[in-house]
Amino acid sequence: MKNKEVINHIVNWLSNYSIQSKTSGFVIGISGGIDSALTSTLCAKTGLPLICLNMPIHQHKAEYERGLEHIEWLKKNFTNVSSHEVELTNTFKTLSTALPSDIQDWLTMANTRARLRMTTLYAFACHHKMLVVGTGNKVEDFGIGFFTKYGDGGVDISPIADLMKSEVYALSKELGVVNSIQIAPPTDGLFADSRSDADQIGATYDELEWIMRFIENSKDTSVLNERQKVVFEIYTRMNKANQHKMNPIPVCLIPEELK
Repeated sequence: MKNKEVINHIVNWLSNYSIQSKTSGFVIGISGGIDSALTSTLCAKTGLPLICLNMPIHQHKAEYERGLEHIEWLKKNFTNVSSHEVELTNTFKTLSTALPSDIQDWLTMANTRARLRMTTLYAFACHHKMLVVGTGNKVEDFGIGFFTKYGDGGVDISPIADLMKSEVYALSKELGVVNSIQIAPPTDGLFADSRSDADQIGATYDELEWIMRFIENSKDTSVLNERQKVVFEIYTRMNKANQHKMNPIPVCLIPEELK
């Protein structure tokens, strides 16, 4: 991949989209992970106003500190970047007390965190007439659907959704993203512990990326070794289960003769 050329292409795409939509810049949530670090850096390079939000909810200390480190790095290198910390832990606790206890399983409440953050991002975006920028990569958004519907999936634009995870790392290295983020295990930050994406999924992004490319080019699963077969099963199961996230909302069309 031509890293510098891809970076310039995405930066120009972001600039043109904001100008054509008559918006004043971008709002993005910073998680302390590689995807939001790359995406926010690309937004900053447009020269348009960028607001970075740190939105902790029972946040793991290491993730929180990486997010702060990245925001400070951005502000040091780009004069168009500003930031706010919106502490959502008490908001999350209040909502939790209002919900029936029997529906508060771990996945429901993890997704609820993501949706609180989405609501916060849009509050800032609406007030400042800005775009909410998505941080999902190709494996997450179009491979296994590893995002929260109307949470981190609730965005206006997705500048890195055509990049594989390895390409996200390559561009981040090219741009000099802080090392602590480059070497940190990927995590969605929706849990109070430090569990990684690989812990949740059962496969690494390198493995998922390999299988995704394999499926695009071959249908002969007999050539896969035992581990590759396991990852193939994980990928195809999650891809099928999460089609509702990747496809448009189903609309019941009324036949003309009934109108």
